[in-house]
Amino acid sequence: MKGMNDIMHQLERLRNPANVEGMKRFGVIPANGKAFGLSTPELRNIAKSYKKDTDLALNLWAEGYHETLLLATLIADPKQFASDRADAWTHDFGSWDICDAACFNLFRYLPFADDKVFLYAPSEKEYVRRTAFSLIAGMCFSAKKAPDNQFLAYLPLVEQYADDDRNFVKKSVNWALRQIGKKNKNLYEPALLLARKLAAANNKTVRWIGKDAVRELENPKIIARIKR
Repeated sequence: MKGMNDIMHQLERLRNPANVEGMKRFGVIPANGKAFGLSTPELRNIAKSYKKDTDLALNLWAEGYHETLLLATLIADPKQFASDRADAWTHDFGSWDICDAACFNLFRYLPFADDKVFLYAPSEKEYVRRTAFSLIAGMCFSAKKAPDNQFLAYLPLVEQYADDDRNFVKKSVNWALRQIGKKNKNLYEPALLLARKLAAANNKTVRWIGKDAVRELENPKIIARIKR
């Protein structure tokens, strides 16, 4: 495949071993350790020439390098991306940034994104559960026409899984709660009420999620923006 060969050549040409060492400190190297050390702007520049090519994206994903995984999320076409493929990718996630990139670059635009939230949240796998809440956060930006009830239905999930003390899960649960509250004035009060409830909990993780969300949602600048 010409596009695939061209991309791999570019990745090899731009390889930066020093960056790979830096990436390890942030926990963004795949479990297999395969990475070229490219920056996000470099990858976005490469992806510009290959938009909406799901076949190419699938081949890139199969390569398993940190950069080919990220490129796959940028290049795949949401209109041609199958539900079972989303499941397969989600179960492949080995770092938080690949998970979030997939959610923001691709998954939040899928017509079945809402279903995936409820499918992935109960999973005991760290990055699968993170996907559910990162996806909620992403849809708060992209799902402009979605009814408020869709996002209200996510709040029980936030409460249910707020006691998961794994770092990459608790941060995504907190992120989802904050973004729901900031989405519009109708969602603000329910999200803030839940945040206050969590902030008063005995569990340390639940309390942290709640307090952090309350702190942001009660910020005067946030309140002023929501009330406009």
